[in-house]
Amino acid sequence: MSAPMPHVLAIPYPAQGHVIPLLEIAQLLAKHGLRVTFVNTDFNHSRIVRAVERMDFLGDQIRLVSIPDGLGPGENRNDLEKITEVMFRVMPGKLQKLIEEINRKEEDRITCVLSDACVSWPIEVAVKMKIPRAAFCPFSAAVFASGLAVPKLIKDGVITDDGTVIGQQTFRLAPDMPVMGATNLLWTCMGASFSQRIVLDLMVGYSVSLKLADRVICNSSSVLEPAALEFIPQMKPIGPLLAGDRFGDPGGYFWVEDTSCLKWLDEQPPNSVVYVAFGSFTVFDRTQFQELALGLELLRRPFLWVVRPDICEETDELYPEGFQERVSGRGKMVGWAPQQKVLSHPSVACFVSHCGWNSTMEATSNGVPLLCWPYFADQFLNESYICDKWKTGLKFDRGDGGIVTRDEIKLKVHLLLDNGEFSKQTRDLKEKVKASVREGGESHTNFIDFVEWIKAL
Repeated sequence: MSAPMPHVLAIPYPAQGHVIPLLEIAQLLAKHGLRVTFVNTDFNHSRIVRAVERMDFLGDQIRLVSIPDGLGPGENRNDLEKITEVMFRVMPGKLQKLIEEINRKEEDRITCVLSDACVSWPIEVAVKMKIPRAAFCPFSAAVFASGLAVPKLIKDGVITDDGTVIGQQTFRLAPDMPVMGATNLLWTCMGASFSQRIVLDLMVGYSVSLKLADRVICNSSSVLEPAALEFIPQMKPIGPLLAGDRFGDPGGYFWVEDTSCLKWLDEQPPNSVVYVAFGSFTVFDRTQFQELALGLELLRRPFLWVVRPDICEETDELYPEGFQERVSGRGKMVGWAPQQKVLSHPSVACFVSHCGWNSTMEATSNGVPLLCWPYFADQFLNESYICDKWKTGLKFDRGDGGIVTRDEIKLKVHLLLDNGEFSKQTRDLKEKVKASVREGGESHTNFIDFVEWIKAL
């Protein structure tokens, strides 16, 4: 009788930007002969199932399951304080119960727990149950490094106990890492609705994941972050993860994709379209939303704009009067786009982005230059990488009231696209990261080593 197939239980932090890359890893593990049970919260599970027309792209070796998050149907799941208070108290017990149920069948026993490194409790559950465990970092190694460095930054008088940067100090965690300060530390960039202290505590918890995990992998590359990865020698890069590089479809989206935009892109000239998308969290007020619309109109070139139903604080009469009629021949607005396919399309010239790490990796892997419009969290640090380290994009300057004006949008798009150096730098970086994920490249080798480790358990 042959041995049971290795069985990985994967559990992401319950946010779309964390679910997508971990589900990508699940599909890659399945491709290499492993079974995966992928655990979402009940709330996110239902959103993912609703958003995907068919689930057979996951194959027979991946099973989507869910556990309660402890919150009621109408409660705010973007409230980090509530998440910390309720979700992280309820979910560990629910996860342990799920694993116990799975393990009742010897042939189904969990071989390894693969947890989002953003939270340590799934790894602690695995330790308690004596199951080998791995941690996955879905954001930059630099963000993870900043979490590990918090105790030393406090000791050295760079930040206070609550994470406030003392004075106007800037610092580097290691030579060649981006300059950090109050403007790009994750815990200071979460917005008024988030508690800086809670975010800081979560980041300090990265050290627990690092200490308790048997393996640590990340969606990055030493091509992109050599200094940050040297700062965390246990962390092995396996990225950039990109579903378009393999046979199959991406998954994990909370919104239904409008694939009509792909046919529309087919009708546009090569290297002509400005793609505009701000992820799943960014919210604009009416003034900024309309200024963005008018800026896209001023470009007088094709644009594809992802306008989520909840992207604006107001919901009535969002667009400037007559805007949709005036741009109907060259502008397309959709509720959600199949982004990986959009960014690999030859008609796309540049990407106006919130600079989430997934979007940054997807653009980099496809050689698409970026115009950076960060909103919160790690996006400001990612902007530093794009503009200051990799030289593959430009920042928007904000005017009165923090508004990015229509003229600024027009100016920066033209600067980016008229300067051939950005396109050249982006193409060069694309080739380097592509080489790292091909057979023989460092990221590919690290991933194969990770698979072999699981198979040997």
